[in-house]
Amino acid sequence: MKIPRDISGQDMVRFLKPYGYKITRQSGSHIRLSTDQEGQHHITIPNHDPLKIGTLSAILSDIATHFNKSKDQIIRELFG
Repeated sequence: MKIPRDISGQDMVRFLKPYGYKITRQSGSHIRLSTDQEGQHHITIPNHDPLKIGTLSAILSDIATHFNKSKDQIIRELFG
């Protein structure tokens, strides 16, 4: 499955809630999210609309690594 091209930073915040991610702080146009599921993990998402595809891909790869899943599996769970 391909990564959607029209995802905003706010959309990603909503999509990541099932993984336990919550906003811990916001500094300017960057949103910091944290989760305690399967260990503590932090990610920073730019509050842009839309997110650049490379940025979104890197965020998804980071999440996939944390949850010990493939990037494709994360994409299917979030956008499928």
